[in-house]
Amino acid sequence: MKAVCICFEVHLPVPLRWYWPREGYGETPLEKYFDMEKAFHNFTKLAENLETLNDTLSESIDNGGKYTLDISGVFLEQCKWTPEVIDGFRNLDPAMVSFAASPYYHSVCSLFPNLTEFREQVEMDIATIKELFGQEPKTFVNTELLFQQKAIKVLKEMGFKCLISEGSYNLMNGYDPMHVYNNGIPTLLRHINLSEDLEIKFSDKGWPGYPLIADKFASWIASMEGDVITLYIKYDAMNTHLQNNKEILEFLREIPLSFKKQGIQMLLPEEAVDMFKKTELPSLDSKITARYGMHNLLGNHAQHLFMHELVDIGEQLIMVKEPERRTELQRIFRYLQQSEIFLEMNSEERRLGYERAVNALSILSDIERAMLEAGE
Repeated sequence: MKAVCICFEVHLPVPLRWYWPREGYGETPLEKYFDMEKAFHNFTKLAENLETLNDTLSESIDNGGKYTLDISGVFLEQCKWTPEVIDGFRNLDPAMVSFAASPYYHSVCSLFPNLTEFREQVEMDIATIKELFGQEPKTFVNTELLFQQKAIKVLKEMGFKCLISEGSYNLMNGYDPMHVYNNGIPTLLRHINLSEDLEIKFSDKGWPGYPLIADKFASWIASMEGDVITLYIKYDAMNTHLQNNKEILEFLREIPLSFKKQGIQMLLPEEAVDMFKKTELPSLDSKITARYGMHNLLGNHAQHLFMHELVDIGEQLIMVKEPERRTELQRIFRYLQQSEIFLEMNSEERRLGYERAVNALSILSDIERAMLEAGE
């Protein structure tokens, strides 16, 4: 293996409240539908350790590391609770860190029949990254690593140089993704197993790979044939490891040195797609995929119904004549597009998934009522 790209997803969803229509109609503040108290608790829990994680990432960069950060607009809005969190990311060496773009609200809007909403959210994200970090994103990562051809044309028009998506089995046909793949936009696919070794298994004492040290991990990658391995990892998973296994900090510091000993470069995705020859992967033309499979997002009737109602609400927004009211309702509409809402409807506990679907659809019903009243 010649190179590795490591991308961290920095995102925390704003969860739905358990909503009951008896709470009354009329006003539609965000807090009526979303559990802001829980969101604040989750953010505070992560923010407590972000300084430690970012300082460690800075030390890793000093050792030669390069990283891409995919920070959602939803997370950046939560940073108003602790503004110095943004400074922690802003202070990372801009020559060694790039910021990827994604739909601002961690939204599944690329699955809508019309991609206008998708384009608008990506433009919002680009503008926010430029304002906060002074970079124009060159790499795009869709929510839940979604891959679909219909979005490629829009992304190409927007000037992206690289796309990162899920290296799922239906795309790879049993092989591991180890190249830059030819597409409308050069594409890197996440290596699922190696990403999960760091994201999920690192602190599992029952895992055969435990303890995972940097030299061991680098030797695994060095033994593989190919051009580039792409790792896409949730940053809050690093925080979870930190609670149980502080060795994750040593791993992050040492991994660039371990890669260097094995002759492996750490590259930004936009560098990798310029460096390596593009490989053909015919399944990219015909398949659609997402993290852990499309069935997790749209695998049951409730999820399809929720998607259908969301699309209808988007079309009804133009009927709201008063600009401030339309902006308020549009913000709620966009938060309702968060992928986690869809994922929760597909809970392994069938009853819980059903209850969450009923809750989410009740909220949609109230939003539709509000839009009809606002359009009168």
